[in-house]
Amino acid sequence: MAKTKPGKKDLDSYNIKGTNKVVRPGDCVLMRPSDSDKPPYVARVEKLEADHRNNVKVRVRWYYRPEESIGGRRQFHGAKELFLSDHFDMQSAHTIEGKCIVHTFKNYTKLENVGTEDYFCRFEYKAATGGFTPDRVAVYCKCEMPYNPDDLMVQCEGCKDWFHPSCMGMTIEEAKKLDQFMCSDCSSDDDAKRSLNSFPVSPSVEAKVSELLVPV
Repeated sequence: MAKTKPGKKDLDSYNIKGTNKVVRPGDCVLMRPSDSDKPPYVARVEKLEADHRNNVKVRVRWYYRPEESIGGRRQFHGAKELFLSDHFDMQSAHTIEGKCIVHTFKNYTKLENVGTEDYFCRFEYKAATGGFTPDRVAVYCKCEMPYNPDDLMVQCEGCKDWFHPSCMGMTIEEAKKLDQFMCSDCSSDDDAKRSLNSFPVSPSVEAKVSELLVPV
């Protein structure tokens, strides 16, 4: 951590103006954009400091939304997905509008209800090059796309792979009514005798080991 300049002091916390919410280093915050038509920026607080006039500055590490990245938003990006970037900045603490939670991808998929302040992150993003870490993720379905937690998927009772209903020629409503599902490859095996114990409708994060190189 950089040393605080003379005349400045590090702060352990900051009260968001007009609220009873307290921000500390390590918290994720919503920051007011210069364009009021845009959604708030999301950042992780790295450091809080005040000058001799008690003006509070916050050092942040920005999260990027998919549409703000070089590659843009893609089909598998969730509505609440963010990328933790290597872009750091100093901002006035007055631009902090509120707090939010940026979950790991695994924890996000376990949420029973997603609130307005819930986001998730599964990639780190290099703002200058558009590169991602990790650069490979698990893929599903015959379309071989990474899992989007906003999309319903159904599991084949044969191969245990996960599929988008639309890729299987079904509507979401039809998929929800299924007692069991067999993909086209498995259903062609007439000798397959399989029983249904459960019918989950979203894959676990570790469900498949195939990988896709994320384009930059």
